[in-house]
Amino acid sequence: MKDSPPLSRRVPMIIGCALCMELIDSTVVMTALPQMASDFGAPSIRMNLVVSLYMLAAALCVPVSGWAADRFGPRRLFVVAIILFIVSSLACAASSSLLQLCLARMLQGAAGAMMVPVGQMILLRWSPREDLLRNLSYLTIPALIGPMIGPPLGGLMVTYLSWHWIFLINVPIGLVGIVLVLRHVPHYPGVRERGLDMRGLVLSAIAMAALVFGFEALGHGLLPRHWVALMVGVGVVCGALYLRHSRRYAEPLLDLKLLRIPSYGISFWGGNLLRLGTSSLPFLLVLMFQLCFGLSPLHAGLLTLAGGAGAFLMKLLAVRVVRRFGIRRTLITNAVLTGLTLAACASFTSTTPYSVIVLILFGSAVIRSLQYSTLGALTYADVPAALSSRASSLSAVTVQLSMSLSVGLVAALLGVLMDIRGHAVPQTSDVAWMLVLCGLACMASALVFRRLAEDAGNAVYAART
Repeated sequence: MKDSPPLSRRVPMIIGCALCMELIDSTVVMTALPQMASDFGAPSIRMNLVVSLYMLAAALCVPVSGWAADRFGPRRLFVVAIILFIVSSLACAASSSLLQLCLARMLQGAAGAMMVPVGQMILLRWSPREDLLRNLSYLTIPALIGPMIGPPLGGLMVTYLSWHWIFLINVPIGLVGIVLVLRHVPHYPGVRERGLDMRGLVLSAIAMAALVFGFEALGHGLLPRHWVALMVGVGVVCGALYLRHSRRYAEPLLDLKLLRIPSYGISFWGGNLLRLGTSSLPFLLVLMFQLCFGLSPLHAGLLTLAGGAGAFLMKLLAVRVVRRFGIRRTLITNAVLTGLTLAACASFTSTTPYSVIVLILFGSAVIRSLQYSTLGALTYADVPAALSSRASSLSAVTVQLSMSLSVGLVAALLGVLMDIRGHAVPQTSDVAWMLVLCGLACMASALVFRRLAEDAGNAVYAART
């Protein structure tokens, strides 16, 4: 029997809130790094390891998440991931040295890596096909507001409490989440027949870890350029070896044959091109607001909160908009609008009224929320239920890669531009050029979405809400 409307919203909201906790935690730590460095007596540059090792652990664990969910059951794995996240958060708060904190952050990254694809997999199995767009949009909101809420929330805690609270706050949220998951999220039994692709696991894990950490190091200046080049090279070689292996293995860990499904393949390539343009926006806005305009971390973070409000607003309108215009037209038009709003951010100066900045960031978030809600539904529109775990894992891997590549590539290009123009520190015009370039990448994704059939993904929003 179909759930009543209030109950039908509980599962996606519970999963969305759990993912929001993980995404906020991954960004909130940035504002606390100077205070941590002071408490540990460590150089500030070494504190970047707190962020990078989290990303490294997540990259190592994402490829195996789909197999583990199939093997042990997605709800069980989701609960275990939340428990590990709570334990690792307590370990982070109790750390008395940089080494202890880094080890705890790696455990936290591993737990977080399981949450996103497994939570998405639960939703794919639970949601009726015709309500997929509405339900997946709950997972879009955390992805948009997490990076925006994290910095100002961290600033408030560091300013008025201490850096320990950015980890301790996860404990009550996680405990409530476990209770809600066990009470409301359905249980799907594991499938023991599917074996673990060990060779694929090793190759994909090394490729992911090397590429993500290499791009992170490039973006944040953690390592000399020759070491970055070596890591990226190792990642590319292992990735190529995995591609060769996956063609010969019957059930590879990351099943690239899914790209033969037209809607999945187009959303895969178009979505990753779009993320190359949008994922570096928080990074560029931090540079512009703090380094170029001289705003405090808290002040700069509060300016970006308008994006969170925009994401929530579009959650209420996404299904209506897509029903009116269709998925194909929505994605094409929105890709262009996304690029234009990113380019509009290039017009910001230190004298731009805050009301104008907030209005542009609000509009940009509305458009991106609609784009990613629509894209998420299209991605899984034609994927068979039996392959949902593999599709979710493959998407999670490429999302993480494209996000890391975006920041690393933009940071590298920004450095080149600064060298050409003779700037020792980023200037407003330097950041503006990068925002324009990101906008062009978003608009280029419209060319990919033009390959969609006119009726692509119609089944995911047919039901009235």
